[in-house]
Amino acid sequence: MTSVARTRSSAELIRAEEPVLAHNYHPLPVVVARAEGTWVEDVEGRRYLDMLAGYSALNFGHRHPALIEAAHRQLDRLTLTSRAFHNDRLAEFAERLAALIGLDMVLPMNTGAEAVESAVKVARKWAYDVKGVPADRATIVVAADNFHGRTTTIVSFSTDEVARSGFGPFTPGFRIVPYNDLAAMEAAIDETTAAVLIEPVQGEAGVIVPDDGYLAGVRELTSRKGCLFIADEIQSGLGRTGRTLAVEHESVMPDVVLLGKALGGGIVPVSAVVARREVLQVLHPGEHGSTFGGNPLAAAVGSAVVDLLQTGEFQRRAAELGVVLRGGLQSLVGRGVVGFRSRGLWAGVDIDPELGTGRDISERLMREGILVKDTHGSTIRLAPPLTITADELQDALQTLEKVLVQEA
Repeated sequence: MTSVARTRSSAELIRAEEPVLAHNYHPLPVVVARAEGTWVEDVEGRRYLDMLAGYSALNFGHRHPALIEAAHRQLDRLTLTSRAFHNDRLAEFAERLAALIGLDMVLPMNTGAEAVESAVKVARKWAYDVKGVPADRATIVVAADNFHGRTTTIVSFSTDEVARSGFGPFTPGFRIVPYNDLAAMEAAIDETTAAVLIEPVQGEAGVIVPDDGYLAGVRELTSRKGCLFIADEIQSGLGRTGRTLAVEHESVMPDVVLLGKALGGGIVPVSAVVARREVLQVLHPGEHGSTFGGNPLAAAVGSAVVDLLQTGEFQRRAAELGVVLRGGLQSLVGRGVVGFRSRGLWAGVDIDPELGTGRDISERLMREGILVKDTHGSTIRLAPPLTITADELQDALQTLEKVLVQEA
C-alpha cells in the first residue's frame, strides 16, 4: 500500500525553516502556497489580498496569463545558452525595452542589485574612458537613506546601520548627500564625479517623494557638471507611479535607467541597465558579464512585460487607483495615521506609534486577510498589484481603518 505524504501545516513549515535557512529575513507568519491575480492562499486555504506585490516585482499580479503563456512557450523551446552564444530572443527584448524607455542600449542582468553594481562599474569606466578622470579616482554621489541592494559595494554607501554593521571594510568612492537637497548635491560634485545615483522615489525609506523640481534639478545639474544621471527605477519603474518611469513626472530623461523586479513579471529574475549608447559602449568583451543575464526565458518574459506596458493600461490604472488610495489614506489622517506619502499606486503610511510598530500593524492586517510589509519604525508600505480593482482597494483601506480603530 502506497503511503501518502502528509502536507505540513503553516506552523510546521515555519518551524522547519528555522534550523536550515539563514536568518536574514523576518517574514510575516504566513505560508503562501498558491496565488492568482491580487490574491494569495496559504497551505490551509486561507485567502489574503496582496498589498505588497513582491516590492513591485508583481506589478502585473500573480501569474498574469500573458506572462505565464510566454514563459510556457519558451520553456518548451530553450531556457539557457549563456552569453557564450547568441539566442533568438535577446535582440527583440533589448530592442523593445530600449524603445519603451527611450534610450539606446541594454545591458541585461538578473537581480536589481546586479543592475546597480553594473551601473557603478559602467559609470566608473565612462569616467576614465570618456570624461578623463584619473585612474581609480572616480566618485559617485548618492543620497542618504537610499536602498539600492545589499551587496558589499552597495551597503558601502548605505546610511542604514542594520545593512552596514559587521560587513566592512567598505568600498570607497561614494559621497553621500541628503535626499531632495540640490545644493548639497552640487557641492559634492567635482571633476572626479562620474555619476549621481538616486531613486526617483525612495522606496525602502518609506516611499519618500521628492519636491517638485528635484528630478529636473538633478538632470540640469549633472548635465552642467558633466557627469551621468543614473535613476534607480527598480521599484518605482514599470508602471508603479502611474507612468512607465517615475522620472516622467518631471519629463526627465536620465543617462542611465536601472530596471528590475517587475521586468521579470513575477516569474524569473530579470534586470537591466538601459542607457545612452555613449555610456554602454565603454564596455568591451571580458570586462563584465553574467551567465544567466539575457537568457532566453528571461528575454521572453521581459518582452511580454514590455507588451503589457506598451498598452498604457497599467500606467493608467496606477494613476487612477492612486487617487483612490490617496483619498482613503487622507481620511485616516488623525485617526491612527499621522502622515503618508504616495505616488501612483504606492504609499508609505506612518502609523501613530502609540498603536504599535509597523510590524505590529502588518501582523494585525494579516490576521484580517491583508498582506502588507513594514519598513522603519511605525511605517507600513502599500504597493498592490496594478491589477487590483477599486473595490479590492477600498476593502483594504476599510480593513486598515478597522485595525487602527480597534487599537485606538
